[in-house]
Amino acid sequence: MKVTLIGGGCGTAATLTGEARRALAGAELVLGARRLLEGLPDEVFAAGCERLPLTRPEEIVNAIRTAGRERVCVLFSGDSGFYSGARRLLPLLEGWETEVLPGVSSVQVLAARLGRPWQDWRLRSAHGVACDPVAEVCGGRPVCFLTGGKTGPAELCRQLAEAGLETLPVAVGEDLTGPGERITRGTAGEFAKLRFPPLSVLLAEAAPRPERRTPGLPDECFRRLEGVPMTKREVRTAALARLAAGPDDICWDIGAGTGSVAIELALQAKGVWGVERNPAALALAEENRRALGAWNLRLIAGEAPAALEQLPDPDAVFIGGSGGRLETILRAVHGRSPRARICVSAIALETLHRACALLEELDYAVEITQLAVSRSRRAGGLHMMLAQNAVYLIGGTAP
Repeated sequence: MKVTLIGGGCGTAATLTGEARRALAGAELVLGARRLLEGLPDEVFAAGCERLPLTRPEEIVNAIRTAGRERVCVLFSGDSGFYSGARRLLPLLEGWETEVLPGVSSVQVLAARLGRPWQDWRLRSAHGVACDPVAEVCGGRPVCFLTGGKTGPAELCRQLAEAGLETLPVAVGEDLTGPGERITRGTAGEFAKLRFPPLSVLLAEAAPRPERRTPGLPDECFRRLEGVPMTKREVRTAALARLAAGPDDICWDIGAGTGSVAIELALQAKGVWGVERNPAALALAEENRRALGAWNLRLIAGEAPAALEQLPDPDAVFIGGSGGRLETILRAVHGRSPRARICVSAIALETLHRACALLEELDYAVEITQLAVSRSRRAGGLHMMLAQNAVYLIGGTAP
């Protein structure tokens, strides 16, 4: 028995490859989603070919085993290697002769309709899987989303618009190669208010962001407000190095202040949640977030640890201000994500001592860095060095 896994394209005969047509023409049994089986004309299938509308891998395997047919095809939408059910089915077919045939995906069709190459696009699925469109468009490249279910183009665009990307250019391809095909161009803000059919693909352009550079933006990049603290450049750079946020990491900044640490984390991580209780600081951090393109930074009004309850589990946590709740905050972080990397900033010796004791009690490996920075200042034709307040960074890592 031979089982052929076929990428059926966009579900119409127009996007079936020659290989796929030959395999279907010789098949005794074809399985796949009802939409695909009913969307292809009868002449594509061999006379007397049995067609079963099944999609679950285990059900497909059982049907193949009990049918006793020699030539079997399984149809998948799009390409068999691009967010396809073929990935889960193939391991279950071990011991049988198998062949995988690629198909024309909706991404390829959309690119052709737009007259654009797609090799530099980020490709993501929002169909039945968790997807953060804001984080995706912050990667510096256009992003093409397969959509479906509750997460259609309008919902993705709503999330983009809420993050401040309402003017981001987007395009939607509806029912590609089908009778209702339509290509629409607009902005995320406009499309958030519209309705699109389930069979749609969304292309969102890359979000505008500052040119990538090493961490440590000049302090002058951030808008300031008297009474709202800011982690200065030298300390911020050391804290970022200790947190070591990667492109797939989720980060928290507790006591965000002007947002300087949270913004720089957002420029290198997948997503950042900044918690701040001071309304003036929160408004200032929002100004800085928009000015510096930290679209994947979500600012949360409230006090930790209560404000942390609804946030996703973090990979790295910066605590720049605790409001006297350092113990409950550290215990809350440990309870949510015991392997998260932690960095506490302190200027008082009492805070330093308390942070070390708590982290050690929670079985973290503790490392302390003291930063005593002096900055130059012109005095006539000379330069003099002015000492800044000493800052302690207390790092905690799981053993």
